[in-house]
Amino acid sequence: MVPSGGHSYEHVSDHVTVVTVVGELDVYTAPSLRELLVELASHGRVFLVLDMTAVDYLDSTGFGVVVGGLKRVRAYDGGMALVVPQERIAKVFRITGLTKVFPIFDTADPAVECLGREASGVHG
Repeated sequence: MVPSGGHSYEHVSDHVTVVTVVGELDVYTAPSLRELLVELASHGRVFLVLDMTAVDYLDSTGFGVVVGGLKRVRAYDGGMALVVPQERIAKVFRITGLTKVFPIFDTADPAVECLGREASGVHG
């Protein structure tokens, strides 16, 4: 189990990694997520599913880390999909127009499939 404010990851295929975020994604916890995303990208893991199912709070710093993560993986021809089943957090992405930038899913499996197809197109 990942502690609140913590992050874990799992390589679910040759190209796709699922990053699980738990608890609050805010000014206190966002820097460690940023470090993880930078580390994954620097090791060639640039197709990331950010599973925010267990996120109960997202502030502007956390939001910035998510957007920054997308910019970072795109610089390596990668992609990022989000898993955001909670309406109050999904609403933030809709209000800001980022639903046009991020594919957003209710569960991880279709997000992994989406990025797997994208990775196959780039690396296949």
